Amino acid sequence: MSLVEQAIARLRNQANAAKSGTVAASKSTAPSAVDHLSDPSTSANRLTLDTNTLRARGYLPEEGQDRLFAEQYRRIKRPLIDKALSGTTTVGEPRVIMITSALPGDGKTFTSINLAMSMALERDISVLMVDCDVAKRHVSEIVGVKEAPGLLDALIDESLDIESLVIPTNLHGLSILAAGTRVEGTAELLSSNRMRQIISSLCSRVPRRILMLDSPPLLITNEGQALVKIAGQIVLVVRAGHTPRQAVQDAIGLFDAQQAGGLILNQVQVSKDGYYGYGSYGTYGDGK
Repeated sequence: MSLVEQAIARLRNQANAAKSGTVAASKSTAPSAVDHLSDPSTSANRLTLDTNTLRARGYLPEEGQDRLFAEQYRRIKRPLIDKALSGTTTVGEPRVIMITSALPGDGKTFTSINLAMSMALERDISVLMVDCDVAKRHVSEIVGVKEAPGLLDALIDESLDIESLVIPTNLHGLSILAAGTRVEGTAELLSSNRMRQIISSLCSRVPRRILMLDSPPLLITNEGQALVKIAGQIVLVVRAGHTPRQAVQDAIGLFDAQQAGGLILNQVQVSKDGYYGYGSYGTYGDGK
């Protein structure tokens, strides 16, 4: 039984979770990478993401592993997309997918970026990646929009049209909503009715748009726990050999089993040469 399959079996017994995807991922701890930010007021002017720079800084897989990563991300995204478009009423809107972790340093932002880019390749959907980690704002920094107005600005100023803050990118089907201007009381803002209105508006404006929320870790922030209340699917990133088992259990206990979108086991050593790629995939209920 592989390490991933053992993790599936453990979590199946410990979390009483619904069907969820499990996979081994890669890590990233690098700072920012982008070409330029254009005026997002028209679709002709786009944020240009430099994939070569992103790769060099560790936010994309090495070139020799592209095919392996692409295949494994397909396996991760498919059940998430199917549920998002199913129209099934669950706890939260299923098109709102929250990527989170129990603790910092588990590779959550790397996963958010790569999963969003993989989903954006789909022909029938678009993806809006929302930087909800409003304290660290890693996604905003990585793509070069750390100073751009975004989510927090719309939460403070109800006259702002949230759609006007969405930044299209040069990657077809992918757009970004920055964290926005720093303010106090972010946990209360993310828990507010205004936040629910913003999420509802972003979903209703584009019926086949998927929102991917890059969330703070669940166990050390109130903001992460506030986002649980609006997400329809929650994907938990776990760092193999690092994240304590109890922390994983405690994080899973913070959301409803119907919200369980999967577990990504990160930094699994799948060869004697070191850590790389995705190793294998399973679900809590597949009997492996």
